[in-house]
Formats: sequence, C-alpha cells, structure tokens
Amino acid sequence: MRLVQVFVPAEEQAAVREALGEMGVEFLFTDADGRRDGKLASVPVPAGAVDTVLEQLYDAGLDESTYTVVTDVERATVPNVEEITDRYVEGPTGDRGVSNDEVRERATDLTPDTVTYLAFAIASAVVAVGGLLLDSAIVIVGAMVIAPFAGSTLSASVGAVVSDREMVVDSASSQVAGLAVGYLGAVAMSLALQRSGFVPSTLDVGHVGQVGAFVTPNVLTLAIAIAAGFAGALALATDLPVSIAGVAVAAAIVPAAAVAGIGTVWGEPLIVAGATVLLLMNIVFINLTAYLTFLALGYRSSAVFDIRETATVSLRTGAYAVVVLAFLLVAVLTAGGTYQHLVFEQRANDAVQEVLDDDQYSSLELAAVETEYNDAGVFSDEVSVTVTVGRSTDLEHEGLAAALRGAIGAATERSVGVDVRFVDYQHAAAVGDDRDGPWWLSIRRWLPLPTAHSVAESSPQAATLQADLVEERADPA
Repeated sequence: MRLVQVFVPAEEQAAVREALGEMGVEFLFTDADGRRDGKLASVPVPAGAVDTVLEQLYDAGLDESTYTVVTDVERATVPNVEEITDRYVEGPTGDRGVSNDEVRERATDLTPDTVTYLAFAIASAVVAVGGLLLDSAIVIVGAMVIAPFAGSTLSASVGAVVSDREMVVDSASSQVAGLAVGYLGAVAMSLALQRSGFVPSTLDVGHVGQVGAFVTPNVLTLAIAIAAGFAGALALATDLPVSIAGVAVAAAIVPAAAVAGIGTVWGEPLIVAGATVLLLMNIVFINLTAYLTFLALGYRSSAVFDIRETATVSLRTGAYAVVVLAFLLVAVLTAGGTYQHLVFEQRANDAVQEVLDDDQYSSLELAAVETEYNDAGVFSDEVSVTVTVGRSTDLEHEGLAAALRGAIGAATERSVGVDVRFVDYQHAAAVGDDRDGPWWLSIRRWLPLPTAHSVAESSPQAATLQADLVEERADPA
C-alpha cells in the first residue's frame, strides 16, 4: 500500500473530491496549517494505483507542482481495499497494474549499490561452492537466498519495455560484473579447499551429486529459468513480493557459476563448458521470458515501432545497440550449444532404453542416465555416459557396458565411453494371513498350491514360500 498526500487549494477541492469519488478510492481531507487556504488530501491506495490517482487529480485541475508526498504503508484499514486491488493490481494490462515508473523504481530498488552487489555476489558463490562440494542442497539454497542477481537480471527486461536504454546498459554491465566476480570467488574458494587438503585434489567432482546436477543443460533447468523469468516479471508488475522470484533467479544462476569455478580448479574443461552453457542458457531465457511477460501484460504495444520512432544517434544509443547485439549473439550460441547437447542426451536415453528392453536384461531396472556435456569435440573426442541400474539377482551382465556403448555410439554418431553402475537390492514378498495385511492377501488361501515340479523349476525362495503356505493351511491358528 501507498499513502498519497497532496495539498488541494480551496478552489479545487470540489473537483478533486469528485475525481476521487469516481475512482472509488477512500480519502480524507485535513487542515493544512501554515499554508494558504486549502486542505491536505490523504489517499491510501495500492502501489499500482499511485500514478493513476495522481493523473486523475491533475486532469481534474490540480497543479502538478503542488505539494505531493507518497510513502509506504505497512498496514492500512481501508473498506474497499480488495476492490481497488483487483482493479489496479490483479489485472496488469493496459492502464491497469503497476505503472512504468513504478516498475522501473521497483527493479532499481532490487539492485544494491555496486560494492554491496559485488560483495554479495562473491559471498553467494563461496557458499555455493561449499554446498556443492559438501553435496548439501540446504547450503546451496542458502547461497541462493543471499545472491543479489534478481535486480540486475530483471532490470534489463524492465528497461527494454519502458524504453529506458540506460537501465538496459546498466543491467547488462551489472550482470557481467556480478557473474565475473562470482566466478572468480568460486575459483578462489575451490582453490583454497583443494590446496588446504579439506577436499582431495583427486576427487572426481563430476560424480559429486550436487555438482553433477549443474554440469549440463537439460529440459528441467530450462523450465526453471523460464519460470524464474515469468515469476520475476509478474512480481514486479504487481504488488506481489519479489523476494521469492529472486530466489528462483538465483537458483538458475549461482550453482552453475560455482560449478564452472570448481571445474576450472580441478582441471575439468567439459565441466566448465557444460556449466557455462547452462549458465548462459539460464540468463538468456530469464531475460527473454521476463521481457515477453511484460509485453503480454500490456506494458508495450510494439517494440519495433518504439525503436523506430525514438532511436537517436548518441553514445548511449550505441551502447544500447552493442548490448542488444551481444545478447542476440550469446542467445544464438547458447541455443546452439544447448540444442546439440539436448539432442545427444535424448538419443542416448533412447538407446539405453532400447538395450535394456532386451529379454536378457529384464531383471534390471533403469535408475538414471548421466551424460557428460557434449561439446561437439572441442575439448574431447569422447563423451562419457554413466548408466545406473538396479538389480535383485547376482547376475553380472558383463556385456552390458559394451552393448550400451555400441547402441549409444550408433544413435549419436559420437565416440562414447560408458560406465555402468549397479545398485543391488533385495525384495521380500509379504507373507501372513488376512490379519497381518490387506484383505486381498487372504485370496491366496483359496488359490491352488503349485506342484512340486513347478517349484523345483522356480527358486529356493519360491519353495520356502510354498512350505509356509502348506503349514499355514494345515494350522490356520
């Protein structure tokens, strides 16, 4: 909520009262001591209605240079607050919702001063490295909470939709500086942990659970980036809190930047390449989704028309053009790198499933398929694929890795190395009468017992189960 206070001269009070009444907002007039004849109008309204209220008052004849103060209100008891909120906040299209000035102000408030911003960028990267190497999701979430990237990331989209080129340039430079500082902080933290011996230098960081989750772009991470951009734009365009959307933005940025730093220190170029592509993919789609969301909410009717009508030759316009071209270049390169890896990953998954569908592997259950980033042969001619399967028998399946390597290589047309990880487990079938389990277990009492020949062809566990059933029927108690 906002409290709008304006001085209303006596000759304009009738018109102002009428305008406020037509808008349906609550207002209060009080004496304005120390001023010429007039009163002070206090109007509590949602943040999205501030500019609309002032414009209506100016149209009613109030001087735009009159005494005006707008303050934040933590709590207000207003009879029709829900109706006003629905009118100005819940439907941010056309003339409804937060105004351009309000959106710009809220985006600016999200970004702290430069020193604080860079300090928090380093701190979030350091915490993220600790959480990744500890394989602790809780610590990684902590890094996301303190990350300052929400304002710098969303400001570019806000600047683009409100035609504030300076904001776009500042946002782009802040994103580059924040990511660079965050990456260097991750490198320093990783180097300190490795050289001090707290983390073994021989550690295979690619197989650490949390690190492995941020080494390659995939459909799920893409969905996170899109959702983060949408949530951030919607929060800025309404009176909804932006803090939650800020965590979502950080979730798409901080871990990937930290993984790139870890891969650099451990000398893993494929991890660095995969995390970098993932990071750039997230940034591109957060900015793009936020911009499209603002357009869908009605904040701009035609971007092309606006550029054509307002473009002028200046240093700031040149910087704006460079930022736009750089964004488009990064978007194209990132889209290409992401697409070729997603295609490789999809084909590898299909090949693995095709092999495991063979009858000789019917006792295996697919648990996971992890693919190293496919860099199209830039750093390595071979791509590593790790397949995790569960088994409840003692069969070794010695030829499984070779079969998977052949199938994946044929499907992807790449040289691949395959590691197969077996997860052993035991399964105990439920036994007991109808008093010990669900009602449907009692049905077995009325089923014919298997013959001795069929049991002999079965397993020792089946023979034991048959003996239990025979004993149970002989002595139901």
